[in-house]
Amino acid sequence: MLRRDLLKSTLATGLSAAISSQTANSTAAEPVTSSDRSFWLEQMQRVAHPVLSALSQRRLRATMPVEKHPKDAGQPGLTSHLEAFARTVAGIAPWLEHGAATGQEGQLRAGYLSMTRQALAAGVDPQSPDYLQFGASGQTLVDAGLLSLAMLRAPRILNADLDSSLRAQLAEALRATRPLLAGFNNWLLFAAGIEAALFALGQPWDRSRVDYALREHMQWHLGDGAYGDGPSFHWDYYNSFVIQPFLLAILDTVGQEEDAWKAMIPKVRARATRYAQVLERLIAPDGTYPVLGRSIAYRGGAFQLLGDVALRHALPQDIAPEQVRCALSAVLRRTLGPAGTFDKDGWLQIGLAGHQPSLGETYISTGSLYLCATAFLPLGLPPEDRFWSAPDAPWSSQNLWRGEEMAADHALSE
Repeated sequence: MLRRDLLKSTLATGLSAAISSQTANSTAAEPVTSSDRSFWLEQMQRVAHPVLSALSQRRLRATMPVEKHPKDAGQPGLTSHLEAFARTVAGIAPWLEHGAATGQEGQLRAGYLSMTRQALAAGVDPQSPDYLQFGASGQTLVDAGLLSLAMLRAPRILNADLDSSLRAQLAEALRATRPLLAGFNNWLLFAAGIEAALFALGQPWDRSRVDYALREHMQWHLGDGAYGDGPSFHWDYYNSFVIQPFLLAILDTVGQEEDAWKAMIPKVRARATRYAQVLERLIAPDGTYPVLGRSIAYRGGAFQLLGDVALRHALPQDIAPEQVRCALSAVLRRTLGPAGTFDKDGWLQIGLAGHQPSLGETYISTGSLYLCATAFLPLGLPPEDRFWSAPDAPWSSQNLWRGEEMAADHALSE
């Protein structure tokens, strides 16, 4: 049903053939966007539409299936719906904030803006059948943090432009997670992100939670742009799933509030650039990448930081934006294209390349999978930006494995 709703929505808003083959008869006279951007927009719709459409109609709990690990003893679906919404919006927030206001893409964005605001209203209203249970379990600290990350990435459309009653309910929902204890690991950043969002909302906020998270993570930097997940280093993608994107967004928002935080900004940004360089080199010539560590079912979310750094125009000098576009396009094809990635109604299923339930873990359910939406961050760049407008270019592993000359890689020196 939701897949059919998506097609109806696409047709109703006059979206171009470049965005979806279902709208091939569009009569718009303006030039279509680049093929890569059209592909990204199409994939973004496949991921985001079921979540936002259902929640905007206050039917997310009624319609979203909740696939879980068989050993997960938690209440079925208690937090999965908040996970789905927060993670989806964290990924598309830059596009909602900065995307086209006119033309075919502008019509698409207008529809998603409306859905997102209605979905947010449904999710933070305690009287709604789709209230997202803020504070009901420890997991809601994580996803209130990810919703806060979305707000920090879209300060106008997910904050300033909201009506006062919705902003008040949003602040109350975020505060509901304060009694929850963050683990001594990347979870400190979720608590800090919530406080940064409250600051952005003009609400009282707790500086100590921000300071604690930032100072600990500065201690946990292990060298060459990589942080430990707590005192220990893990071979996984949590530097990209959580740690570095949150450090960047938090410091963007409150970094000027304390001299100690302000002094962290250059190091945090330089480390993010270096780690983005590492991520780009991890993408193999065919768009695959090492299957390492936990949460691999987050698919392309493993490259959130690479997209974030590209969005910031902060890529290292030896990496061109267009090669990142091509590399990430290949990742999207490998992770969203295989049969079984989506169920018959368009909802994500557990897996990396199709439906692979064995890749699920006790904390992963259907909603968790929507962290893959963070791969879409570069859609916040306009179509004329070099990221989208430059001709295709091979990425590092393609160049190296076909025998091209390239400078050797070197560690970050601090």
